[in-house]
Amino acid sequence: MTNGLDDVVAAETVLSDVDGLGGRLTIRGHALPELAGRWKYAQVVRLLLDGFFEDLPGDTDLVQKIGQARGDVFVRLQPTLASLASLDIYSAMRAGIALLPDGDNLTDALRLITAPAVLTPALLRIKRGSPAIAPDPHADHAGDMLRMLNGCVPSPALAKALDTYLVTVCDHGLNASTFATRVVASTQAGLTSAVLAGLGALKGPLHGGAPGPVIEMLDAIEAHGDAAGWLRAEIAHGERIMGFGHRIYRVRDPRADVLKAVVRQLGGEGETGRRLAFAEKVEQAALDVLRVAKPLRSIQTNVEFYTALLLEAAGFPKEAFSNVFAAGRVAGWIAHAREQQTTGRLIRPQSRYVGPMPDLVA
Repeated sequence: MTNGLDDVVAAETVLSDVDGLGGRLTIRGHALPELAGRWKYAQVVRLLLDGFFEDLPGDTDLVQKIGQARGDVFVRLQPTLASLASLDIYSAMRAGIALLPDGDNLTDALRLITAPAVLTPALLRIKRGSPAIAPDPHADHAGDMLRMLNGCVPSPALAKALDTYLVTVCDHGLNASTFATRVVASTQAGLTSAVLAGLGALKGPLHGGAPGPVIEMLDAIEAHGDAAGWLRAEIAHGERIMGFGHRIYRVRDPRADVLKAVVRQLGGEGETGRRLAFAEKVEQAALDVLRVAKPLRSIQTNVEFYTALLLEAAGFPKEAFSNVFAAGRVAGWIAHAREQQTTGRLIRPQSRYVGPMPDLVA
């Protein structure tokens, strides 16, 4: 038996491959650096969905359909936004998505792919006392998400940074949320049900719930003044150092380098640049401390570390970081759900009973 299903192959997929020893991520035949910053998110959505919907259009038409889907989600859910905003931002997004139709066609898929990008800005604005802003169906997807959040058209650099982030996190093998999505999809439940399973798994701090605490860590270290001392104390108390370590990668997470480069491009001489310079010092201190404290393990920087800096620079509060992660990952969830529905079986592993047995009556 393998505790935690380590090294168990639970599905064959054409979607992505995570090379933990080589530090490489392949998405449908493309290395991550080929896609991030070069392909728009809508193009990567098409790449992921190719072969799973007979009516999937070309890139230009798909951009239009994604824009229409953003508008459709807003119109459908606008009457519920005020009540949803009474929940924490992640629960509110999840509850809003649960109200969408639970079908399996392309229209259903595009609603789900755009829903986090529509709901998150709308709910954040309502929470701070401002009206939600309707999507612009003709705008770029990432740029429109920022416009709906901040009330103005973002700079091309910021829009590209968020678009690159969405591409970078769009899919990543059979991680916990994707596996949860495939389990539900294997029952032939609808796509909304499958996505809700992914959202449930993503909420956990051992998965997508970790980027927010990276900001808390950086703030605490800055206030303390001694990065290495703070980090050693955390490890001595059995605490996890957020933004470091990965279940699969035994070398540096390739997504960390992609996002670090994006933050550097945004930085300049402003607050983002200052924040990046400080984070780089903390990163090096953490790697040094971890190397000494855990010499038998290779604990490297993961995607969450620079995700936190990028999303902070984009204007998202730390409590919404998992929402933005979901806005990128949902395309991968949909692709995996359709792959499971069309080529897989009901996922039903066995368990080994280790509890007491009833007394046998003679």
